[in-house]
Amino acid sequence: MNGGVDGSSIKSDVAAPRSKSSCDFRSERMDTCAMEGDVRMHGKAASVYVVSASDDSYRPESGTVTIHPYTRKWEPQTMQTVREVTIRWSAPPGPDPPGCTVTHDVPAVIFSSGGYLANFFHAMTDGIIPLFNTAREYEGRVQLVATDYDSKWLGKFKDILAALSIYPVIDFDADDEVRCFPSVRVGTESHKELGIIPALSRKGYTMTDFRDFLRSAYSLKREWATPVNITSGDRPRLVMVSRRRSREIANEAEAVATATEVGFEVVPAGPEVVSDMARFAEVVNSCDVILGVHGAGLTNLVFLPRNGTVMQIVPWGDMRWASFSAFGAPTADMGLRYVEYEATAEETTLKYIYPRNHTVFTDPRSIQRQGFGVAWETFFNGQNVTLDIDRFRGVMQQIYQSATIT
Repeated sequence: MNGGVDGSSIKSDVAAPRSKSSCDFRSERMDTCAMEGDVRMHGKAASVYVVSASDDSYRPESGTVTIHPYTRKWEPQTMQTVREVTIRWSAPPGPDPPGCTVTHDVPAVIFSSGGYLANFFHAMTDGIIPLFNTAREYEGRVQLVATDYDSKWLGKFKDILAALSIYPVIDFDADDEVRCFPSVRVGTESHKELGIIPALSRKGYTMTDFRDFLRSAYSLKREWATPVNITSGDRPRLVMVSRRRSREIANEAEAVATATEVGFEVVPAGPEVVSDMARFAEVVNSCDVILGVHGAGLTNLVFLPRNGTVMQIVPWGDMRWASFSAFGAPTADMGLRYVEYEATAEETTLKYIYPRNHTVFTDPRSIQRQGFGVAWETFFNGQNVTLDIDRFRGVMQQIYQSATIT
């Protein structure tokens, strides 16, 4: 049986075939190693032991490899916050690996619930999508093991984790058992921001597969958004993701009234609504359009039915590339439509802080060249958006026409 919380303990080692292993350090996003045969995990020692490796299997000259099981390898400062896992290949005359205290009959996948995963965009991009890519093939018969164990994060995503594994997640850092597995994967498979590249996926997964998985995990009803017949009196539904403290829509009430006047049923969604994952997934799935200023809340587009529309309001500051990369480019693989509304200098509250001849307006890219921290404080945290209602109405009318039939 699987050695989870109630798993059986076996105090003697069991003979195992010669172990095989392979590691991939080529990606700029992550390092991964996969081992099978006699593989032992001692979490408190942050170690995985590969016992009796076969001659044709990967084995580093030093006998050890360390991996930070997180998917932002190009950010060394971030990776240093993630606990590293040391993989040790045993071979005579070296010391014997520790004996098994618990034996599992399912594979294990070791990942980190640390890093930036408190942010919903990163939770999906760096955590959930790579975990799906790596663990979904086992159809629930896999033991998930988390370094940097965050019970709050694991609780928030409990429905997704339960759909990936029928076993409770093991806290790697606190676990003092020596657990023996038929195979272990250290690190998860990541390809790009908020997406999957099928040609790189070991099992050929797509974002359609991932969104089907989410729909199943949360029991969401709508796969497709079909045009609403307005002659029946129905209205297309639009969920407006509201922000607080930065990148707010300063005239949000007026924007809601305008969208309603155009013909939408508007569902305002502040942070208190968005924080309930299961409930908000249902809300988004019931809608035809999701709208918001660039920010993590727009990540909820993953729950929108196919053929739905994402409208991203891009703040002032030459932010179009960053905004499109995060939430525009991924929509194509999800079967969603994308509409962009780029705020003008007249629509940003920065005009109340800086004169019009300031580089914030004349050369915003020069602010970005001063480094991410300066750009973040100026353009991400330093402004709200006051929509030009006439311009906004025109965009709403275009989306309404695409979402309805008469």
